[in-house]
Amino acid sequence: MVIVRRGHPILGAAIVGGVAYKVGQAGAQKQAAQQAQQQAQQQAAAAPAAPDMSQKYAQIEQLNRLKQSGALTDEEFQREKQKILGS
Repeated sequence: MVIVRRGHPILGAAIVGGVAYKVGQAGAQKQAAQQAQQQAQQQAAAAPAAPDMSQKYAQIEQLNRLKQSGALTDEEFQREKQKILGS
């Protein structure tokens, strides 16, 4: 004669529920990570590749102030200006 012990049904339900919770939690974390990655890619695609002309103009003005104060030589000013302008 074989005696089958059924165990505690509440304990079994708790184990099944705990496993389901962990699986769902892992899936939610994976989905959140994917959304964060997609947002980062969208922001990278939307970011301008190069500064616009107003930013370049402001950088050149700053270089000019440094040149006028004596912090830069004419050659250094010209070299840095060409870097900003991309020429």
